Amino acid sequence: MKIKLNKINKVLQSHRSQALICSTALVAVLTAPTAIAQESQSSQADGKIEEVVVTGMRSSLTNALAEKRESNNLVEVIQAVDIGKLPDQNLAEVLENVSGIQITRTAGVGTGVQIRGTNANRTEINGVSTVGSGAGRSGISFDDVSASIISAVEVTKAPDAKTIEGSVGGTINLRTIRPLELNETLAAVRIQGESSSLSDDGMTPRFSGTYGDNWETSAGNFGVVISGSYAEQDVTAFRPRVDRDHVVTSDGGTANAQDFDFLGIQFLNQDYDNFEYETVNFSGSLEWEPNDDMRLYFDSIVNDQERYSESVAVQASGVSDLIGVSVPSEFETVDFGSLGGQDLGSIQAAIKGVIPVEDGGADPNLRFAGDTISRVTKSEIFRLGGDWSGENLKTTVELSSSRSESTKPQINTTLNFINPNAAVNSSNENGTPFVYDLTGGSLAFDIAFDEANAPSAEDMMNPANYMLRSVDTARDLTENTEDAFRTDFEYNLDWSVFTTLDFGYRYSKATSMTDQIRANVSLRNYDDSPTGDLFAELLTAGPDNFGDADGRDLFVQDFLMINPDMIAADQDNVLSLLNDAVTAHGGSIPVTAPTSEVDAFFDIEETTNALYAQANFSTNYIRGNIGLRYLETEVASTGNSTTTDGDGNPTVSLVTTVRDYDFLLPRLNIVADLTDEVVLRAGWGKDIRRPDFNDLSTSVTYPLSPNTSVAVGNPGLTPEEVTSFDISAEWYFAEASVLSIGYFHKTRKDLHVGQQNNPYEDPETGYRDIVGPECEEGGIWNPIADINVFGPVGVGVCVPWATTINDTGETTQEGVELAIQYDLAGFEDQLGWASGFGILANYTFQEFSGGEAVDTATSRASAIFAASTGNDDIDVSAKQQLIDLSENAYNFTLYYEKYGLSARMRYTWREAYRSEDFGSTFNYPWGFPVVQEDRGQLNASVSYDVTDQLNIGIEAVNLTESKVEQSCVNEGALLCFQGLTDRRVTVGASYRW
Repeated sequence: MKIKLNKINKVLQSHRSQALICSTALVAVLTAPTAIAQESQSSQADGKIEEVVVTGMRSSLTNALAEKRESNNLVEVIQAVDIGKLPDQNLAEVLENVSGIQITRTAGVGTGVQIRGTNANRTEINGVSTVGSGAGRSGISFDDVSASIISAVEVTKAPDAKTIEGSVGGTINLRTIRPLELNETLAAVRIQGESSSLSDDGMTPRFSGTYGDNWETSAGNFGVVISGSYAEQDVTAFRPRVDRDHVVTSDGGTANAQDFDFLGIQFLNQDYDNFEYETVNFSGSLEWEPNDDMRLYFDSIVNDQERYSESVAVQASGVSDLIGVSVPSEFETVDFGSLGGQDLGSIQAAIKGVIPVEDGGADPNLRFAGDTISRVTKSEIFRLGGDWSGENLKTTVELSSSRSESTKPQINTTLNFINPNAAVNSSNENGTPFVYDLTGGSLAFDIAFDEANAPSAEDMMNPANYMLRSVDTARDLTENTEDAFRTDFEYNLDWSVFTTLDFGYRYSKATSMTDQIRANVSLRNYDDSPTGDLFAELLTAGPDNFGDADGRDLFVQDFLMINPDMIAADQDNVLSLLNDAVTAHGGSIPVTAPTSEVDAFFDIEETTNALYAQANFSTNYIRGNIGLRYLETEVASTGNSTTTDGDGNPTVSLVTTVRDYDFLLPRLNIVADLTDEVVLRAGWGKDIRRPDFNDLSTSVTYPLSPNTSVAVGNPGLTPEEVTSFDISAEWYFAEASVLSIGYFHKTRKDLHVGQQNNPYEDPETGYRDIVGPECEEGGIWNPIADINVFGPVGVGVCVPWATTINDTGETTQEGVELAIQYDLAGFEDQLGWASGFGILANYTFQEFSGGEAVDTATSRASAIFAASTGNDDIDVSAKQQLIDLSENAYNFTLYYEKYGLSARMRYTWREAYRSEDFGSTFNYPWGFPVVQEDRGQLNASVSYDVTDQLNIGIEAVNLTESKVEQSCVNEGALLCFQGLTDRRVTVGASYRW
């Protein structure tokens, strides 16, 4: 869309002029170009104003800046460069351009968004609430929506009374093109292909197209816009993990005792993750204006996505049995720093050595866990409404419906490698020697082929040397909905400084249902576990390119796994073939199909009535709004309760818990137009954050792994209350340019925090309580969990349990946001070709404090801290920090647009932060969330207008293949996990009629 620069400038300068207030921060850099601009304007004193037509990147930046400038509250806007062309392919990465926003990634792809340090945000499309594929509150997943159907992204940081409640950091509104705003017919298509540096699947396609037009008829004005896209994406990440959380003391009497205490190798894991996305998006809008006073509209958004992931984890399990035998050849000093006001001291840790086969040949055993998981999601968003304008009253009535249905079919299989050169017994596992080398910050290990008892590469590829250990299947179903009715009124007051009065009502009904359909089959004995030659048709060679990410030589590359493609094609057939193998082997435990787990089912219904009133005011220099929002909510949480009669027969009945609450939320926004160039903003208001649906459930889910916490719902959770204050200054010092600084402060009451209760582990053996159903020393009894290394072979063990509670203390978040946008397009006569340059940059500082909820060290971690400090009675706990909050973050974008060439390079950096995602296990191995270390990422794109209609381009994400690193306990302490991500390159062309 073509934008007239002089018209945008008129908008930006629509207020009374006063003396210029300059920001001293960039005077030296900005003064000269500003003077050139003034000189250029004075040369037009003859009254002839030359109209400069701007398109592409500068058009989007200029338009977005004008929208931000005129807003009565604090908003940030990003507009598409062209039809279906936002700055990035991924919506989360688009939002990363905004100050105060950081994102989290899965295998390098943006999936989570934190606004001002929190994940507690809302996502709307065209002002309609969206629902996600899980049980969260933030709305639709950003990887479910193609950026190609979105025309603009708006982030509201300071809400007014009209803004729907439910956000702590901000509200994200994804906007599509409005048909009646078109000045000309739209018709465009884009074809692209993307490749990943770590994937061997070649280039994946992307197609998108948009058509839009409007017409004047005798029945009024009609408009239509239709957008569609089809995209495939293939991304890969390699994720090595090493656990060193068991202390070998100098006086412990073990065979490998040193003159000092040290941390031995407890667990080795080489994880290969591949994610394949197939996404279909459709967006359609119809508008009809029967006359100048009335408009009717209908919007629809339909998204279909199949997210398929295959991963294989090469695990050295049972390493803990060799903790007192294996002698490291090199050590490093680990400084734990301080936590909770306590200095945790330092200790030596193994970084290089060989782990031999145990006497008797049992451990360490080599295990291959293959997870093949799909998420098939269909989401629909519909909006039907109209507005009517009278002499003094404007009325809007709207019905909306958001729906999301997700099924998650998966088969997870575990194979044990039976080393033909080590002793065997009645179990279906035996020992394989390993070599590890953690020097240089690389968590690398391999089979020690040069050691005694080692298998050969040929042995590793022989199906007869594998045995089936477990088969876990699931077909979980999640359904989320929100239906809403709202009516809004705007009345012209014309009363002193008050210009209009806005008031309205909104009714919404939200539901969330999860039905876990699962089956877990554990095979622990040789008599029950078939060998791989009985299901050889299902086996395939595992990926052998783990070294491609960082050039490592030490990794397991010759092994077999169950073919994930066969699982994806026909899960039932795979289960049937595995069951046939069990039968042929003579096993007594069949591989069964999944069934609904009654204890894990929940269905929640939430009904809300909300009223608001808001007075808008304006003078020559001051404008804004003041208002109240009142809401009443009723929540009904339904789950299954299982009781047993005297004969041992179970009875399942539905139990519903009902509660309600109400809130009054005042909100105030003030904008002062101090000069034509300087705007001062302030905002104050209250909001709430409702608990996630799964946190309100009365259900309990028992995982098969003893490492995964049992999630326990808390239907008594209350919403968080947040009081926010913002103040900012914006200096529009040149055409399409701005320098801004802002401060925000949030006080949060009843913060939702996680609490994990850990089972006791013997410091010497690592064993837990394996006698249920009570866990007297902590944790919760899990009757189906594999005991694994936490006791003798079997099923049933005390495991951690986790729930969510309201923090009894008050917490605060505060921060400073700096941003600059500077464009040199207005200085072509003075700068020539260099006038094509521009920059975008922002910096955010934020911190979190307060609260009373604490995390406490596990029993095994306490034993380590006793050794590192010399204090046998040490008790380590620390106040919880806000998950995913980085204190410092910035990004810098340099762009060039001239002569049909458009180039853009963005570097994004964020400081270390606490994370719950520890190697995809989502547990606290030391009792504390892990720390994801500092990370930067470089993205770039170049495109060229071959003709006025044809554009070709190339984009690259993660050019430097920046890796993820996580440390346990504290930042820079003990490296325990890495994510080696890919570089993705997209090439394509677009054509516009």
